[in-house]
Amino acid sequence: MKAIRIEKDSDNIVHLVLDNPNASANIMDADFTESLRQAVRQLQGEDFRGIILRSAKSTFFAGGDLNRLYAARREDAEAFFSECQALKADLRWLETQGKPVVAAINGAALGGGWELALACHHRIALDDRRLKIGLPEVTLGLLPGGGGCVRMPRLLGLQNSLPYLLEGKQVSPQQALAAGLIQQLAADPQELLDHARDFVLANSDTPLLQPWDQPGYRMPGGDPRNPKNAQLLAAAPAMLIQKTKGCYPAPEAILSVAVEGAQVDFDTATRIESRYFVELACGQVAKNMIGTFWFGLNAIKAGDSLPESVRQMNTAPVKKIGVLGAGMMGAGIAYACASKGVEVVLKDVSLEGAEKGKSYAQKSLQKRLERGRMDQSRMEAILNRIHPTDQVGDLDGCELVIEAVFEDRKLKASVTRETEAVLAESAIFASNTSTLPITGLAEASGRPANFIGLHFFSPAEKMPLVEIICGQETSEETLGRAYAFVLQIGKTPIIVNDSRGFFTSRVFGCFTNEGIAMLGEGVNPATIESAAAQAGFPVGPLAVSDEVSMTLMSKIRQQTIADLQEEGKSVPSHPADKVIDHMLELGRAGKASGGGFYSYPESASKHLWPGLAKEFPQGEQPPFADVRERLLFAMAVETLRCYEENVLRSVREANIGSIFGIGFPPWSGGALQYVNQYGPVEFAARARELAALYGDRFEPPALLRQLEESAQQLTDE
Repeated sequence: MKAIRIEKDSDNIVHLVLDNPNASANIMDADFTESLRQAVRQLQGEDFRGIILRSAKSTFFAGGDLNRLYAARREDAEAFFSECQALKADLRWLETQGKPVVAAINGAALGGGWELALACHHRIALDDRRLKIGLPEVTLGLLPGGGGCVRMPRLLGLQNSLPYLLEGKQVSPQQALAAGLIQQLAADPQELLDHARDFVLANSDTPLLQPWDQPGYRMPGGDPRNPKNAQLLAAAPAMLIQKTKGCYPAPEAILSVAVEGAQVDFDTATRIESRYFVELACGQVAKNMIGTFWFGLNAIKAGDSLPESVRQMNTAPVKKIGVLGAGMMGAGIAYACASKGVEVVLKDVSLEGAEKGKSYAQKSLQKRLERGRMDQSRMEAILNRIHPTDQVGDLDGCELVIEAVFEDRKLKASVTRETEAVLAESAIFASNTSTLPITGLAEASGRPANFIGLHFFSPAEKMPLVEIICGQETSEETLGRAYAFVLQIGKTPIIVNDSRGFFTSRVFGCFTNEGIAMLGEGVNPATIESAAAQAGFPVGPLAVSDEVSMTLMSKIRQQTIADLQEEGKSVPSHPADKVIDHMLELGRAGKASGGGFYSYPESASKHLWPGLAKEFPQGEQPPFADVRERLLFAMAVETLRCYEENVLRSVREANIGSIFGIGFPPWSGGALQYVNQYGPVEFAARARELAALYGDRFEPPALLRQLEESAQQLTDE
């Protein structure tokens, strides 16, 4: 057997040792399923007192074989279904053969790993808060297909199981014990094994059944016909659609399996689960999400986008950084870094301003403390790492300084020169600019090889992405150190080359501008926001414009105009410009100024400003599909241009960056994967339709025309 070793101890207890020799973690691949099948056949003819499932790896079991799932096609559905059923039959034998089966969980048990544990009569886990238990399949567009959707409701009840199934909730061993997912904790590996043996020896003389196989079993909380469940389930589909907007088939399938499976016998329920699972695995949304959130993200974390020489660098963790500017962005960066163990000097023009920046972290941490998500000692440790100051000399000893002052070229140049005077020659200076080219900003630096862009997103302590921008003189060593630092503070880095607006700001501006332009054309503002929601965007273009503020949009545009004129280049215009100018004339610059496209009453929820109807009279409404696709295509076409112009270095970074940084719908797999799944030929044809109707900004760039002619997709292969 390739992935499982069978050992029998002196107490006649069988140990199924999970140990895939070809991988660092155990996964539910072909080797495992075949090994399990062989183990079951062998044990069917043997005498033993019980079975202990344990792992020889640092984790218990990592989950499904995503390579296999990613490759699944509809023409393979029947064979795929049969494979699923065969695996479940072996798991079913484990829990019905009569002897006690114990899962000794020494590390993470996620996805298929937790489903394997659920097929055991008793589950024991190491008491280590780093160990996670759960079913994250929904985050990859899938459902738990190894019995998870059947056993979890039977173990916890319908209502209590849904957060694990629908949200991919993961818990620590202590939380799992409290929830009834496991029955025991162990302090160390030896105690884990001792507890497992003790359970087997204490329960080996009488046949042992799972709760759901015992006579008279009733599902906790009742089945779907129970009045309390019936009331919940009547509203659940509508609530689910409100959340997913119909873009994500996995949550709907999970709810269907849980409810349908709860009304039939166990074996029928597992067949229902397999059918839904195969349908999702062969579908496009799962392909999009697995490709980006698993393969793409892992490649980025492994540094696949870095030059080979940089990947070979041995980069030490950063111990101390400086942050210039204690506004919302600077305060958020300081908080994000301090929470990961980095000492932070937070400098502002006044000590009062710097202290206010530190209080931002204090308020956020206090909320976590009150909710029981953090203890007092950890809160104090984080706050003690943030050192507010108004003295530039306090930056001495910082290995990295991140400038987060206003988007003003002269101001940035001034703080660059002032700060570099007190830094060591090896220190890195990074600008958090969202639009100004790094090469130009580096002109103020005495060491441009150490100058780089680190573009965080607001709120910096929550947003997962950091855009790393290399100037013309940025050294590979600086890039490598910056990349390692971003990973050190738990963020996802993407590398882009220098240009105005870089990638994220440039493409994000297309989203807001397209929504604003449609308003100026007379499209109903509620239709614009609704189309964005139904496309899968987290926030509509009008609402997010209010958050950004039209004052900032106007300043960025004016700075761009000035820079381009100085360079002797033509100044582009967009139909949104006149709408923004008019809103500013009306004194409605956005949320911070009291109102913009939305009104923000103190005692009620925000709502679209009624005055929009007068200021931007509505005409004949375009098809809803056009409104929806204009938002998607505006971003996707501009992303194609960024890739064509070598602003973007890889397809995976385009996809990750568009989702993590600027809210492109996750179901699509990202802006370039949206082009792939639409089909380059079909996408180009639709882009031309939109260009003819709404403007040449939708015209296919040369790269898309090449893809159209070759019928190829965008990949990093």
